[in-house]
Amino acid sequence: MVDFGGWDMPVNYGSQIDEHHAVRRDAGMFDVSHMCVIDLHGNRVREFLRYLLANDVVKLKASGKALYSCMLNENGGVIDDLIVYFMHESWFRMVVNAGTRDKDIAWIKQHAQQFSLQVTVRSDLAMIAVQGPQARDKAVKVLGTSAQAALELKPFVGGEFAQYFIARTGYTGEDGFEIMLPTEQAAATWIKFKDAGIAQCGLGARDTLRLEAGMNLYGNDMDESQSPLESGLAWTVAFEPVDRDFIGRGALHSQLEAGVKRKMVGLVLDDRGVLRSHQVVIVEGHDSGEITSGTFSPTLEKSIALARVPVAAEGEVKVDIRGKQLKARIVKYPFVRNGKAL
Repeated sequence: MVDFGGWDMPVNYGSQIDEHHAVRRDAGMFDVSHMCVIDLHGNRVREFLRYLLANDVVKLKASGKALYSCMLNENGGVIDDLIVYFMHESWFRMVVNAGTRDKDIAWIKQHAQQFSLQVTVRSDLAMIAVQGPQARDKAVKVLGTSAQAALELKPFVGGEFAQYFIARTGYTGEDGFEIMLPTEQAAATWIKFKDAGIAQCGLGARDTLRLEAGMNLYGNDMDESQSPLESGLAWTVAFEPVDRDFIGRGALHSQLEAGVKRKMVGLVLDDRGVLRSHQVVIVEGHDSGEITSGTFSPTLEKSIALARVPVAAEGEVKVDIRGKQLKARIVKYPFVRNGKAL
């Protein structure tokens, strides 16, 4: 057990490797109740979110549709990355990270005042992520007939099913659900999932899975000192329409005009060793870069990483591991998706 954003969290329940493979091959579950669910109510909530977020919630038209976005400061740095759900015109739901919970809530409330919104932190909800090729079928069998219709959800869509809010989202690169439910039901539901053959998984497997899937981790791969443009998240910034003003837009435009100096890439280590955060990436003829997240990939059986490097970097690089310069290759990520090596 370790501290994670103020929560006691399990690194693993048994074999971390077995937990990883369970998600890639069958079904695994994660207690993600540390994530913070925030409901936003008011007549101007869509207008507010178009100002607050770098991505544009105008894209959300069908009830339950979700959008991934960064929330930026005035300098274009990433305060947090999050998912926002459109429920109806006066209700949007956000899910933000545990480690940034307090500053996120303060930032949201500060800017929501001028839009006359009600901001409700849903501490009455727990969340269980069930992930893997068999995850949805196994979960619905446990949750019962009230959740049966959740099997019809399209990717990145959520909805209310009796006492559950079920979304077809996740952080593993596999299909599955993220299920919000009353906190008093969480433990019993967890045990039922376990009895149904869904493997219990901890933070260790969650990290190897998300890294194989090429998904950023806040605090490692981006933070308030980095913009989305140099964090592999330019695709989450909606610059159109040009008349939409959002927090950080001016800073991002300035960065584009000056030329973005660094980019996020995937690395695969060809030599023996393990890639870890903060190791130096040596790019011949250019400034050095840095690994932001690294691990041994159980699926590929190779060491992989995300790294921030000069924009001109390509091909072979070297990584300084305990004073030794080991060969690595820049590759396009994700490394693994839906159980298949890419």
